[in-house]
Amino acid sequence: MKFRAACAESPVDGRPLWVVVDESYGLHHEACLFLASLRDMGRSFNTEKAYGIRAALLLTWCSARGLDWKQITLLDLARFLRWLVDEPLPPRSRRVASPPRFRAEKSANAVMTGVCEFLRFCSRNEWVDAELVARLTETKYLHWLPPGKDAGEDGQFRTVRAKMLKLPEPSDDAVEYLTPEEADQLFQIATHARDRFLVALLGCTGERISEALGLRRQDMHLLSDSRMLGCRVEGPHIHVRRRANNANGALAKSRFARVIPVTEDVAGLYADYQLERDEVPEAADCDMVFVNLFHAPLGQPMRYGTAKELFDRLAKRTQLTARPHMLRHGAATAWVRAGVDEDVVQDLMGHISRSSLTPYLHASEADKRAAVELVAAGRRS
Repeated sequence: MKFRAACAESPVDGRPLWVVVDESYGLHHEACLFLASLRDMGRSFNTEKAYGIRAALLLTWCSARGLDWKQITLLDLARFLRWLVDEPLPPRSRRVASPPRFRAEKSANAVMTGVCEFLRFCSRNEWVDAELVARLTETKYLHWLPPGKDAGEDGQFRTVRAKMLKLPEPSDDAVEYLTPEEADQLFQIATHARDRFLVALLGCTGERISEALGLRRQDMHLLSDSRMLGCRVEGPHIHVRRRANNANGALAKSRFARVIPVTEDVAGLYADYQLERDEVPEAADCDMVFVNLFHAPLGQPMRYGTAKELFDRLAKRTQLTARPHMLRHGAATAWVRAGVDEDVVQDLMGHISRSSLTPYLHASEADKRAAVELVAAGRRS
């Protein structure tokens, strides 16, 4: 029997939520309770979806092999982890033949993280053997600390709980990002004012897509002086706030509110978008910044799936690999290379730890060539 994560509507308030169902759309009791616990803890809509997909993968794998998932062993989980990278992924299109795709080691490890969280939840409810869950991690002493990690006054933080089941990942920590030129290609190819504003906003502020989709009109302080709004921050800016009651499920990852300055150009694009939005009467009463203007339900808050479809279209038209998060990475990379203080970049990005900036400290091909030619020039002189 196959299981999958499905988006459903809450019978209480009509809000979207995720469940795990079988082929007959029967709810998987334990997995659905697990996802409900994530909602209760304030996890984002996309996190709930990801964990639902990962739990469904384990349940499907166990069912295909005649295993009782409640009696699974550590050896079974090791085989499941190996299967994640060995099993070809479903083709993106049934009409166009393409070479087989496989899940990367990093993605497989992310799946296993979700599976372990699911098993821990089940263990707390006495559905899964607690001994198995205890063996999912082991005590490890860190002789070499990761960048930004504090060992503690007496070295107490060098002892951590490490995952028992984890595949080696490629050592390249560089993130995928869009250069300013590539971001401008997306901007130029976008046909609607709303879409141009979204691309420009993500590229200017480095916001997460969930934070952008969670913006409300009251968060947009785009005047040179916002004191009339009760805000003392100077210049045009936006406020990023975590709200658990957004109708589209958008949830800011950081629990701490922050302010991000924006350029006057971005403020002008927002004005253009408002003119376009005013042509859709259904959008008048919605407080969310980004709403559906071109398909039903008109005037309702824009969801992540709609934003992803937009970026897929832009990527296809520009022949680029483009995802919303790559604009965030591009903004951080540009700030770091421009010499912006790391504390400032950390605050703009909403990172709690400075170590989160490490992936953005990568050298470009131009940087490496300049370094080699600089030394070579010194030797010739």
